[in-house]
Amino acid sequence: MAVSIDGRRLWDSLMAMAEIGPTENGGSCRLALTPEDAAGRHLLLDWCEALGCTWQVDRVGNLFIRRAGKRDDLAPVAMGSHLDTQPKGGRFDGILGVLAGLEVLRTLADRGIVTERPLVLVVWTNEEGSRFAPAMVASGTYAGAFSVASTLAREDRDGVTFGEALEACGYAGESPVGEPRLDSFFELHIEQGPVLEEEGKTIGVVTGVQGMRWFDVTIAGQSAHAGPTPMCYRRDALAAAARLIDRLQAHALADESGDTKVTCGCLEIVSASRNVVPGDVKLTIDLRHVIESELDALQAYFEGLLGEVGEACGVTMTQERIWASPVVEFAPECVAAVERGPQEQGLTYRRMMSGAGHDAVYVSRVAPTAMIFVPCRDGISHNEAEYATPEDCAAGTQVLCDAILERANRAA
Repeated sequence: MAVSIDGRRLWDSLMAMAEIGPTENGGSCRLALTPEDAAGRHLLLDWCEALGCTWQVDRVGNLFIRRAGKRDDLAPVAMGSHLDTQPKGGRFDGILGVLAGLEVLRTLADRGIVTERPLVLVVWTNEEGSRFAPAMVASGTYAGAFSVASTLAREDRDGVTFGEALEACGYAGESPVGEPRLDSFFELHIEQGPVLEEEGKTIGVVTGVQGMRWFDVTIAGQSAHAGPTPMCYRRDALAAAARLIDRLQAHALADESGDTKVTCGCLEIVSASRNVVPGDVKLTIDLRHVIESELDALQAYFEGLLGEVGEACGVTMTQERIWASPVVEFAPECVAAVERGPQEQGLTYRRMMSGAGHDAVYVSRVAPTAMIFVPCRDGISHNEAEYATPEDCAAGTQVLCDAILERANRAA
C-alpha cells in the first residue's frame, strides 16, 4: 500500500518556520545557537512531541528526535538536515530536509504505521558555518573529524565560544557525541544550483559530493609610486593576483566536462591606495572536482602557477591549504533506495554529484548515506530570494518517505 505524504501540511510547516527570524526581503536569519535558532528548535520539538517522539541532544548540540520501531533494539534509520541559516538566507536551505522528516513522521502517525526499525530525525548544529567556522562542524564532530573540545572552543566574531552559545540557548546536551549510531542517513535538500531546473528534472538522485580544497594565498611584491615607476620595473602584487586568477579560470573553462571548478572568493589589497602600486595582496582560492585524482592534478597545476606567475611578475607567492574535503561516494544501496522513488512515481530525475558540502558528507563516514535534491528557482541559494515550489518540495519529501520506509522495514 502506497503511503502518501501531505504536501500542503509540509508547505504550511515550512512557512511557519520561516516566521522565526524573518528578514526584510522574505528570507530567514537564524544564525547557529542564537535565540532564533533555539526558537526554531523549540517549534520543531513541539510538533514532534505531539506525535509521541522522544529526543536527546549531544554535547555539541546535535538534536536527535526518535520514533520507536517494532524492534527498538535495532539501529535507527535517520533523516534530517539543519535549521540554522546564513545572515540573509532563504527559507529552504536545510530547513526543507528537517521539515520533510517531520512530515514523514506525521504521515506514519496518521496511518498508524510502525516501522521495524526506529526512526530518527536529526537537526545538525551550525551546518552553515556563518557564525562558527568551519561549516558542518557539529556533524563533523559526530563523525570524529573534529574533537569535542576543539568544537566547543570555537569562537564567533564577538569572541563567544561555541560552548558558551550552547549554554546560553539551552542546547548544551549531555549525550555522548557519536551516539546514537545510525543504520543509515538520508538528507533531502534544495540543489543550490541550476541543473535540475535547466534540465526540467524534478528529483536529483545524489551519488556523492565533489572534493573541495581551500587555500589562503599571500603575494609579496613592492609598493611604489604609480607615476614615476616604469611598468617594467614594477613588482605589482595585484597584477600577479589577476594573472593567477585568469590562468586558473582559463584552465577550468578548458575542461569540457565542467567538473573543474576554481573560485577566488576573497581578495584584499594591504594598505590600498589609488596611486600606489600594490605591494602586498591576500586572496583565497577554492578548488573543486568530482574525481580525487583530478583534484590532485588541479592542486598541482595551481601550485605550479604560483611559481610561474611569481617569477614573471617579480613577486613572491605562498599558499597555505586550510581545509580539504575529499570526494565522497554515497552508499550504493542507499542511492538505489532513493532512485526507486522517482522510478515508481513516474517523476523525472537524474543522478548527479553535489557541488556543495552538506552534513551528509561527514555522516557518510560512519553510516550508509544518500541525498535527494529538488530544484530551486534560478539555482539561487544562501539568498533571501531562494525558492522551491510546493510541488517540488512535496515530490522530494515523497521520495524521502519511500526510501525511509524501504530502509526501516528491513528486519536485519
